[in-house]
Amino acid sequence: MNEKSCSFHNEQELRDGQVEGMLDGSSSHNKDSSALAAFRGIPISELKNHSLLQALRAEANGWEPAVVSAEVLKAQEEWEAVDTIQPGPGIFLFAPGSQASSDQPGQLVSFSEALQHFQTLDLSSFKKRIQPTVRRTGFAALRHCLFGPPKLHQGLREERDLVLTIAQCGLDSQDPMHGRILQTIYKKLTGSRFDCALHGDHWEDLGFQGANPATDLRGAGFLALLHLLYLVMDSKTLPMALEILRLSRHHIQQFPFCLMSVNITRIAIQALREECLSRECNRQQKVIPVVNSFYAATFLHLAHVWRTQKKTISDSGFVLKDLEALAKKSPRRLLRTLDIYLAQVSKGQASLLGAQKYCGPQGPNSKDLTFTGVCDLQPPSSEGAGLI
Repeated sequence: MNEKSCSFHNEQELRDGQVEGMLDGSSSHNKDSSALAAFRGIPISELKNHSLLQALRAEANGWEPAVVSAEVLKAQEEWEAVDTIQPGPGIFLFAPGSQASSDQPGQLVSFSEALQHFQTLDLSSFKKRIQPTVRRTGFAALRHCLFGPPKLHQGLREERDLVLTIAQCGLDSQDPMHGRILQTIYKKLTGSRFDCALHGDHWEDLGFQGANPATDLRGAGFLALLHLLYLVMDSKTLPMALEILRLSRHHIQQFPFCLMSVNITRIAIQALREECLSRECNRQQKVIPVVNSFYAATFLHLAHVWRTQKKTISDSGFVLKDLEALAKKSPRRLLRTLDIYLAQVSKGQASLLGAQKYCGPQGPNSKDLTFTGVCDLQPPSSEGAGLI
């Protein structure tokens, strides 16, 4: 009797426990349903701020699924997009009426896409200002006719005029493409995933003289930004750009990187107007790629001279003057040097900076130093040629 009674009581307790477990499961299911209902109606941009999701993310730290489905990958991309977009004061998203999907600065823009944007604009008012070639008189005109470079082929002159017209355009904060180009340059040079303000001290860190990049484009216009975009978006020249940026931050030999780039663009513009690039343009039957390569080659040569000859910011004006003379006289030589350098870099056989360290806390800040550009030097009087 005692054994049967104990058995009966044990079975009764087991059934009671199963009933309680079922009730607890039902209660948990109801709680889950109510929690899911609570998430409905919350915008996706606000989900990451929800306390429950933050707790779940903290608990799941370090856990990775064995198999990632396409739906999970898509959800992850959407979540990262929410984290990346950081709108705030001075951040340029898109103008009213424009397409958010294509004009958000969070998306990088290629050089060809930016160039196509300018090709679709009405730039007639800017084109009226250009002087495609340098006007020469007297003996200078005779010497150029007899011994100077050939004239640019007729079929390439429209492309040349487009380059010079873009150099007349300024930075327009109301144009979404301009904002995207600036954001792309900033992200590629800094490695940042986040958007930045169009005005701010972070531009001075990249070598502009002030918080607004538009104020440093004198003589080069928006072409200076297109050249920077070309430099950072081409996989072959990006390593070179980052090495020159490192050199510009040397504790003794530092210089303003972006401002120096603007001066290189000015040299390229003047070389194009003086027909120094006509022979190469005629050979390749292209203008824009030749001008881009000439800009990169000239920047490379400047960095080489700057590093090997231990130049400092006080030498900038003289270095740029000599660089302009060499670039106009021997453009083909600079282009060949660029080709050789890029080929060696692709094989890991060349480095602009070598093993030297170019970051240090010593030395004066570049913002406190005077930078002399090509526009600040006295132009040569023999040719009568001046920068635009």
